[in-house]
Amino acid sequence: MDLKIVNYGAGNIKSIQFAFQRLGYNAVLTNDPNALIKADKVIFPGVGEASSAMAKLRESGLDTIIPELKQPVLGICLGMQLMCKHTEEGDTKGLGIFDADVKRFSNQVKVPQMGWNIVRNLKSDLFKGINEGDYMYLVHSYYAETCEEAIATTDYEIEYASALENDNFFGVQFHPEKSSKVGERLLQNFLEL
Repeated sequence: MDLKIVNYGAGNIKSIQFAFQRLGYNAVLTNDPNALIKADKVIFPGVGEASSAMAKLRESGLDTIIPELKQPVLGICLGMQLMCKHTEEGDTKGLGIFDADVKRFSNQVKVPQMGWNIVRNLKSDLFKGINEGDYMYLVHSYYAETCEEAIATTDYEIEYASALENDNFFGVQFHPEKSSKVGERLLQNFLEL
């Protein structure tokens, strides 16, 4: 399987590559548009700040390539947030793949949310074999609002969309590569889509 990870300088790449290696797959880091277009599956990761990440996507032209991809694409954490319409982080326009806005948690809770939290309202083959109330690992200060495309929700101050799906595009706020056997199952499900 030709598995590519979008390389735009927004990190945590090694743990994603190791997670796929444990599943028996080699995930190759690239910012080559042709390599992304030809891949069987694409991972769009992200740890960092939204406005600088979007600037890097625009510089490389990946902001126009990613929304046109036809194969399954999985956005993780900041990657998912950048696939939304807009994020409050840096007042940044996103790729518009998901019809959701990204907001900041209030100062009434500890920010970032860091640690294990429950996923529920699971609605996709991405969650095959994963149970309501299973835990995933999260580290984030911003969240996608619940919307029609939400395929999982999590509660932290409010209920928010912890996973989204639109056609061949999937996004998860949590880090499956750091979420033990449940996260591994989600990555395997993605590979089987």
